[in-house]
Amino acid sequence: MVLGRISAPYGVAGWVKVRAYTALPDGLLGYPVWWLAPSDGQWREFSVIEARLQGNAIVARLEGVERREDAALWRGADVGVPRARLPSLDASEVYWADLVGLVVINRSGVTLGRVTGVLETAAHPVLRVADAGNRSGERLIPLVPAYVDSLDVAGARIVVDWQPDY
Repeated sequence: MVLGRISAPYGVAGWVKVRAYTALPDGLLGYPVWWLAPSDGQWREFSVIEARLQGNAIVARLEGVERREDAALWRGADVGVPRARLPSLDASEVYWADLVGLVVINRSGVTLGRVTGVLETAAHPVLRVADAGNRSGERLIPLVPAYVDSLDVAGARIVVDWQPDY
């Protein structure tokens, strides 16, 4: 499961700077092994030699990444861990990654599109929904109870109080 993205090299000794997608910025620090996938999507396993919180980001030294030039090759790579290593969730919780691909339907039964991602904002998370209608682009629907009636991961759908012309 993708938990972050490498944004840049950090320093000259091969460290990488990571933007974590976890609820708390230091959420990746508890995992001794990370998997990285560059734009080609081929995952590769790395042991974490050292990592720490640096402001709102994480900086880490990974096994086999010795120089700044090596770290630069991983810029933009997704950072993940196997799903089996993630903590168990309560019945009312979901991982945001599990929402990607779900169909979004409004209360009238109109299909609005599919979730392509979740944006984290200062106020609340926001669903990115690829438009299923004639418009191009996407809808941004706040992921809050006022607009989201139900999340059914097993049924692959989300019911929202949202009109097609919003």
